Amino acid sequence: MTSKQRAYLRKLANDLDPVIRIGKDSITPELVMAVDEAFNNRELIKIQVLKNCFDEPYDLADTLADRTRSHVVQVIGKRIVLYKADPKDPKIVLPK
Repeated sequence: MTSKQRAYLRKLANDLDPVIRIGKDSITPELVMAVDEAFNNRELIKIQVLKNCFDEPYDLADTLADRTRSHVVQVIGKRIVLYKADPKDPKIVLPK
């Protein structure tokens, strides 16, 4: 993913509300399934890391991206933005 594409996705994610929250249990198989399920409905998701989670958001973002085969768009503070293109009907067209 190029920096231009990442900037475009960051712009789109600016208005999104977090759809997943990571708490004290950190990354569980159920959380990974919930993120995968969220990617069934949308291509760009925002995740909030709660204060009672003691893992680093960067590590959580990399792990979730690896397990869901998605891309980390950005990590700001305790917010993570992930992108995964829909293979059948992509709704977001990335700039080249």
